[in-house]
Amino acid sequence: MPFDAAGRQEKRARVAVAVSGGVDSLCALLLLRRAGYDVLALHGLFLPEQSASRPDGAADPLPGLEAACRTLDIPLHTVDLRAVFQREVIDPFARAYAEGRTPNPCALCNRAVKFGALLDAALALGADKLATGHYARLLPPCRRDADALPVLAAARDSVKDQSYFLSLVPAARLQRALFPLADQDKAQSVALVAGAGLRVPLPRESQDICFVPDDEVAYRPFLAAQWRAQGMEPPGAGPVLLAERPEDGAGETREIGRHQGLWRYTEGQRKGLGIAHSEALYVLRKDRVANALIVGPRSLLGMAACVTGPANILVPPEDWPEQVWARLRHRQRAAPARARLEARDRLHITLAAPQFPSAPGQVAALYDADGRVLAGGVVERLE
Repeated sequence: MPFDAAGRQEKRARVAVAVSGGVDSLCALLLLRRAGYDVLALHGLFLPEQSASRPDGAADPLPGLEAACRTLDIPLHTVDLRAVFQREVIDPFARAYAEGRTPNPCALCNRAVKFGALLDAALALGADKLATGHYARLLPPCRRDADALPVLAAARDSVKDQSYFLSLVPAARLQRALFPLADQDKAQSVALVAGAGLRVPLPRESQDICFVPDDEVAYRPFLAAQWRAQGMEPPGAGPVLLAERPEDGAGETREIGRHQGLWRYTEGQRKGLGIAHSEALYVLRKDRVANALIVGPRSLLGMAACVTGPANILVPPEDWPEQVWARLRHRQRAAPARARLEARDRLHITLAAPQFPSAPGQVAALYDADGRVLAGGVVERLE
């Protein structure tokens, strides 16, 4: 059961396992314990005012984690990272929405919190590595250089693969990571934990955004409270402009309604526009300068290219293949593309064929044909 990029079981290493209370992190803990590692469990307090309840309605996982760790005879440590989580995840999330972008807080959390502050806490406790319940792999370096680092890659289970969410984590931080679930699927994880007689404190699948209930009505007061706390006043109502087909109107636009704030919409959205029209309309783009929402038929929806902010380079660009695979949203398959670095390490990604659009604030992750993650960046502009 190899856990490190070289295929060796580093049993002399002391490993901290990040345990949230879900089945995946418990399975990672169990596998490392059985493999003979010197293991400790590490539970981070992330959610604001974490206590007896959570935004998703689940109970506090800490008592259940304490019971599981007693069963496995593993010490459990907790670390309060709520201030870090607020500063590095929630505040940027709220600002991005106010600016009309569609953020990906999980990717920011992995970079700044889980493999940032939580990894630092693990090292302070004497751990050499931090293991998590992510479904991802670490492969041997592409180069034989002595200082070359392991490379992040997609998990064996393509359905549960989480390498996309890890693509912003620096290579030096990934060197300290272990992913025990790299070569198994979710069903195996569930069966292993159940077979060990461990009760899962948070049996439900985690939602996309852990700190806000997965409900549009609940988003509004949450974001409003965050904006007030940051002294922000996001733009309000504005025009909805219909983009005409070139053959109908030379690509011009005309106003067909009003929106109630650009933050309520994302590129590619069809439902919830509240506009009656002769055919289905989609959000094509958001004009943040004019506070206008541009909509149009499905035929105008394709995206040909995008540009990211400063990229997290995991494989040297000179080692990239001519054709890469670009994953531009979590639920999208990677598409063939070409990529180049522009000024200040910004990625310019040109798709081989137009794709369903990403959105500014989402992550763009580049892969090679073997599933290695070459680089990741936050989308700034669609083309």
